[in-house]
Amino acid sequence: MTQIDKIAVVGAGTMGSQIALQTAIADRYEVALSDADTAQLERAQQQNEKLLSRAVERGRLTEQQALAARARLSYIPDLERAVEGAGLVIEAIYENLEAKQELFRKLDELAEPDAILASNSSSIAISRLASVTGRASSCCNLHFFHPVTVMELCEVVRGPETSDETIASAMEFVSSIRRVPVLINKEIHGFIVNRILFAATEEALHLLEGGYATFEDIDTAVKKGLNWPMGPFELLDFSGVDIFYGAMQDRHEGGEGPPPRRTLKEKVDRKELGRKTGKGFYTYDK
Repeated sequence: MTQIDKIAVVGAGTMGSQIALQTAIADRYEVALSDADTAQLERAQQQNEKLLSRAVERGRLTEQQALAARARLSYIPDLERAVEGAGLVIEAIYENLEAKQELFRKLDELAEPDAILASNSSSIAISRLASVTGRASSCCNLHFFHPVTVMELCEVVRGPETSDETIASAMEFVSSIRRVPVLINKEIHGFIVNRILFAATEEALHLLEGGYATFEDIDTAVKKGLNWPMGPFELLDFSGVDIFYGAMQDRHEGGEGPPPRRTLKEKVDRKELGRKTGKGFYTYDK
């Protein structure tokens, strides 16, 4: 397996910052979090400080463990410096194929020759990113779930050229930071969890648009009848209506499903994206 002592995470949004934090908490790796937007990098550092303080307050970490995590985690805007010496680089920027491909081209040039390049994409198969590099055998998906410091699952996805060594190293890494890896041996849009979620949410939208029930009653039925912690519309608001819309649009353009539902497009057009905008299917206090 690839020897990994340092991890670099590129993209300091909520997912990237928490992947970096969870890795630092594991007390095994040096971690560099990188973002060209220095203001975003500062926000990520502030948020991670809050998460560490809260973990200490609630007894999930000791003060010593929190201090060790802080010492292991660096915030570095310069991409070349951030990936230097990293055995694993995890891309965690926004869900846009062209942007991710451009970043993978840069990472192919800047990362160590034997480094693994992974994407946290929730829907974009790794072959579409590996194809712009000269190291397709060292590329895979590492799809963590929000919030990373709470949700244990990570989907590890093998591309058609991903080597056994890369997969073994990726699986071992996920386990080493106290997350639970599941291996997807063949690329498929949406992987495991999102494919099941797509089917459930599509049916919920069908019921809503057909006038069969309100979104509130559909959520209640799913929570009480299936024991889900959130209903499908609550979950859309939580994760971002635009994120789900983009994933459905990408699936449709790839020839794997119908276009996104009218209700989703209307929400996106009105910028009613869920919790982050204060309104989605439900209304929230900002």
